[in-house]
Amino acid sequence: MLALGGIVGPVGFVAAWAAGAVRSDDLSPVRDAISRLAAVGAQTRPLMSTGFVAFGVGVPIYAAALRQVVPGPAWITATVTGLATTGVALAPLDHSSAVDSLHAAFAVLGYVTLAATPLLAYRPLMRSGHLLLARVGAIAGTVAGTSLLLSSVGDLGGLFQRLGLTAGDVWIVASAVAILSGRLTAPITSS
Repeated sequence: MLALGGIVGPVGFVAAWAAGAVRSDDLSPVRDAISRLAAVGAQTRPLMSTGFVAFGVGVPIYAAALRQVVPGPAWITATVTGLATTGVALAPLDHSSAVDSLHAAFAVLGYVTLAATPLLAYRPLMRSGHLLLARVGAIAGTVAGTSLLLSSVGDLGGLFQRLGLTAGDVWIVASAVAILSGRLTAPITSS
């Protein structure tokens, strides 16, 4: 049941920024970062902060299930991406320059670890015969990493951020579904 966190967290996060984009008149999902929806003074701050916290709590819970079925450090980066996202919620933009810097550090850590999670799971999944999930993870991790790098350049930052985060989130949800359905189970170890 721990794997449910890998569904609830990402779905809550994506639903929050999607609903926030609809409710916000002055922010562009193509141009503006998701964190603008949770900035001090933003009308969508409670909604987006709830989305951050859903991800921040759900994904580390899911990471405990991932640890049981995928050998290696992918569970660690999943845990860190969740905790970093909680840090993003606790350090909202426009509070002060120091808090903005802390926010940026949490965001970068969350981005890097989100992209790294499916990439770190690739080899263990390939070795255990979960070829589709491994390949989807390689694509998701590459898209996430590339998009998140591109989110810091030009006028399409919000679009690339949403694309990158969604790619990572899709893999987390897919792996959580695989765990919950019994298709991805604990590896057999010899004693």
